[in-house]
Amino acid sequence: MNLSTSGSPDAPGHLSDMLDRWRARSLAEVWLRPDDWYHPAVDALVEAFGDGRSTHAAAHRLGAARGRAGVGLGETLDDIECLYRSADRPADPDAIRAVAIGWVRGRDAEPALGSLRDPGTGLPTRDYLAERLRETYGAAVGADHDVPTTHCLVVVDVAVDGLAPWDRAARSATVGRALEQVFGEGHPMAALTDGVFAVLARRDTGVPDLAMATRRVVERNAALMGLADTLRRPTRVWVERLPTAHGAAVELLAQLAR
Repeated sequence: MNLSTSGSPDAPGHLSDMLDRWRARSLAEVWLRPDDWYHPAVDALVEAFGDGRSTHAAAHRLGAARGRAGVGLGETLDDIECLYRSADRPADPDAIRAVAIGWVRGRDAEPALGSLRDPGTGLPTRDYLAERLRETYGAAVGADHDVPTTHCLVVVDVAVDGLAPWDRAARSATVGRALEQVFGEGHPMAALTDGVFAVLARRDTGVPDLAMATRRVVERNAALMGLADTLRRPTRVWVERLPTAHGAAVELLAQLAR
């Protein structure tokens, strides 16, 4: 059943209205490209949601579709939250987690992006961050700056042993989204390894406050998605001083990833 506004005129009115409200809120608040919002999986999710049935399967399917389409995890999860807000209901952690796991599977099904992006988190890889560090050190030489006094790394370690593969993947995707929420544009970041992440930050941007905010947002997002047990306790977030030379900084990234 196609519930979209351009779909079947026989669609139940309350479900069609719900989809329209969801789409309107998402396009107004979070969605980047209006033309690629609709997917048949949204119909299944709206039907399950509106009928009071389990949304797990439909949410997983929609997450996988978003991952295959190259939609970011943050945008995908924010879109689902728009569905619940448009119905004035609290977000369902099981549905959000299903979307995240579906997104990971959908992203993994796509061709690898080389060394640029980690498929599980959507974040850049360690090689990318090493290249951005090279640029930072090079610019510092030209400007007669000392990188250790102007920049640092904010490191996040949530790793624990014994997790199922999809729990690890969902946790990593959740941390990646949290870092994007806290730091936004202009802060190079990377997944160094499973459970360890780093952000290159300027020291004049209130780094201690950002580090504390990172811990709060990581733990909040994990709790929202039912993934609190996948984080090490307490979640480790710290500010790492950079060495004076780029080569040593690359070695530091390797050490942090071990």
